[in-house]
Amino acid sequence: MKTLIKNIKSLLQVEETPRAKVCGADMAHINHIENAYLIVEDDKIAAFGPMAELKEQCFDKEVDATGRMVLPSFCDSHTHLVYAGSREIEYIDKIRGLSYDEIAKRGGGILNSAKRVQEASEEQLYDDAMARLEQIIRFGTGAVEIKSGYGMTPEAELKMLRVIRRLRETSPLTIKSTLLGAHGIPMEYRGCQEKFVDLVIGRMIPQAADEGLADFIDVFCDAGFFTVEDTERMLEAGAKYGMRPKIHANEMACSGGIQCAVKYNALSCDHLEYTGDAEIECLKGSCTMPTVLPGAAFFLNMEHAPVRKMMEAGLPVAMASDYNPGSSPSGNMQLVLSFACVNYRMLPEEAINATTINSGYAMDVSDILGSIAVGKKANFYLTTEIPTYEYLPYAYGENKVYKAFLNGKEM
Repeated sequence: MKTLIKNIKSLLQVEETPRAKVCGADMAHINHIENAYLIVEDDKIAAFGPMAELKEQCFDKEVDATGRMVLPSFCDSHTHLVYAGSREIEYIDKIRGLSYDEIAKRGGGILNSAKRVQEASEEQLYDDAMARLEQIIRFGTGAVEIKSGYGMTPEAELKMLRVIRRLRETSPLTIKSTLLGAHGIPMEYRGCQEKFVDLVIGRMIPQAADEGLADFIDVFCDAGFFTVEDTERMLEAGAKYGMRPKIHANEMACSGGIQCAVKYNALSCDHLEYTGDAEIECLKGSCTMPTVLPGAAFFLNMEHAPVRKMMEAGLPVAMASDYNPGSSPSGNMQLVLSFACVNYRMLPEEAINATTINSGYAMDVSDILGSIAVGKKANFYLTTEIPTYEYLPYAYGENKVYKAFLNGKEM
């Protein structure tokens, strides 16, 4: 199947020589071609360039993109979108002033989600998650990392991972799977959480590995959750089974999670609201992608990560949705793009890099996704008829995706 997208107003994020990530000042630049064409063969990008250079040839399908732009699909490198039920009542409790601890004591928070996941069937979890995947495709996402973490027992965590595996087998999205056994501490392990860490190490990790269910291992290394020592034990156990680390870090405090991520060669460390000079210095020269989750900070009215300071220090930055029922109930990466500009003072070019190439790196797919380059997977979208690419973050209330293509096929 050979497809031509022609008369593209602007073809954005093009690369002759693909990069793994974009760092520092380079994040303020994206390459683009005006009045362009894009050729897709089967599921790969085969060629692109100015319309004036398009050679006459036969195509199975032609799409006229007059007045529309084309961008690579978003890569959403941090989600928890396999869950059962919503938590809007807790949202109202927060509006009324209840604290996280008060909500938890009433059976809310992560324990609420865990109870629902434990009670739900795999079929229910799959159906609900597939509906969410179909929705994020319409918003322009082409790759997504999905974590477990709402199971909190070996049986429920494995159930979530099996659902993720089935989603990967049946959805056109590129999906990565993460074991987040240490997302929270079950009530029965409060005061003796080292025993829960033993359970993660002794049962969850080996069983997930035996079934080939997880690409990565993640730990919530933060104040009130798991210590650096707990985290190191679990990361070392995961590494024995080939699971590369990704860490929740520094959302609540300067927890040491960023330093732990760098020490263990984590692919990413995520949240990062509390990131100081020492943490930025530690990240310099590392292969760990600092990943900010603007939706959670917005929804919880939290401190904003020092993104501008990170980029000025030469670091790359990725942004992801953190799609989950408790603190970021949206997988709309167009909204993340807008948050990046409004709340973190990123330029549109920086925000585009943060949600495509760099977020692709943060889920280990930037070699095949995240930019328009020959040989990469043909995941991209055509915009509605917009005046400039700066309009993408500016018009935060509308869907700018006209048509989405995944694996070379129109969705």
